[in-house]
Amino acid sequence: MITCFIRYEIDPFKKEAFAEYARNWGQAIPRCGADLIGYFGPHEGSATMAYGVYNIENLAAYERYRAGLVADPLGIENYEFARRERFILKEDRLFLKCVSTPHAPKVAL
Repeated sequence: MITCFIRYEIDPFKKEAFAEYARNWGQAIPRCGADLIGYFGPHEGSATMAYGVYNIENLAAYERYRAGLVADPLGIENYEFARRERFILKEDRLFLKCVSTPHAPKVAL
């Protein structure tokens, strides 16, 4: 299993557009084969950094997922929405694997 971290630099005056974009991916990404952890927008601190995070089996599965996403009707619409509204200034992807498992059980304090 690998985890894709997408780092976005967004227009701070278009945070709501990014939130709509994130909600749309919340529907399309799982339908196309990835395990979406979530999209995270600015709250405190930076007003321009946002993240998307999902798990995928391996890089071959990622290629299949990406092909499905660009053919998905909501995916097509969401890519066009981002292009038209220009709220994403920069986007970077990083693939990592979890190396800290197994984790100990959470202790309630």
